[in-house]
Amino acid sequence: MNIIKSLLKEMEQEANTTRKMLQRIPDDQYDWKPHVKSMTIRSLATHIAELPTWVPMVLNTTELDFAGNPYAPVLINDTATLMEHFEKSLAEGKASLEKATEEDLEPNWTLRNGEDIYSVSTKAEFIRLT
Repeated sequence: MNIIKSLLKEMEQEANTTRKMLQRIPDDQYDWKPHVKSMTIRSLATHIAELPTWVPMVLNTTELDFAGNPYAPVLINDTATLMEHFEKSLAEGKASLEKATEEDLEPNWTLRNGEDIYSVSTKAEFIRLT
């Protein structure tokens, strides 16, 4: 099995687990925080729902620098909207990966915040982590 087929299979397996988790968030609990220092469940769930959109970002760039790209999540207030957002993100991520070649996955990709480098790995490795 080539790496793209393998990544697509893993993506779908992870999507099944992610759906089960996101579907369990009650509509009246989006402001709940698991800890006082934590983000709200809205922020955490939105981030998880958007992770598949990192696939095209990784494939089409060499890095993400948080210092120059502040995160601006979509405002989601209910589980139905969250699930729609996740399915759209998943479709976008899968479509991008399906168009990729094995060679597209070989270059390194960097995750950083200004001068602080958090991670450098191949695009394939980073996609697998998302």
